[in-house]
Amino acid sequence: MEFIPLTRTFKYCPACGGGDPSAERGKIECARCGHLFYVNPAVAVGVILRDPMERTLWVVRANEPSKGMLGMAGGFVDAGETLEEAARREAREEIGVELGELEFVCSAPNYYRYRGIEYSVVDCFFTAVIADFADARALDEVAGLAILERDAVDPAHIAFPSMRAAWQAFLHR
Repeated sequence: MEFIPLTRTFKYCPACGGGDPSAERGKIECARCGHLFYVNPAVAVGVILRDPMERTLWVVRANEPSKGMLGMAGGFVDAGETLEEAARREAREEIGVELGELEFVCSAPNYYRYRGIEYSVVDCFFTAVIADFADARALDEVAGLAILERDAVDPAHIAFPSMRAAWQAFLHR
């Protein structure tokens, strides 16, 4: 399937309704009214969860993209939400755990391909320690859970390039 960049999906100017706006380098410009609409990346979060023994908890993705691959609890940041609030909300929604202190690991660019459209994303990654993984369960958009020792994580099984970059940054911190 060919994926279309988001900027090429606009057929009309979002300000005046004029047809066929031009798109380049993350912005859409209307020839009729001159309106510039900037298509900035969406923001998402992911959390590398670990227990006191430094084992890591991974989700197994239930949906495309990357269905069946390892992922980190996380998702898109909602309007009005901080990165930390989004990380905590996503952990509750996906695996039913409450997170305490979050430590920033890194950010990385990503592209999220959904229903034929490619969205630019900036993924922001944190790590957090939870007492144990006993209360974690596969909930929203999660097919299963995997508890892995650090050296047992195969980067080829991690869902997205940005998550692989975050895993490497986490290992080398």
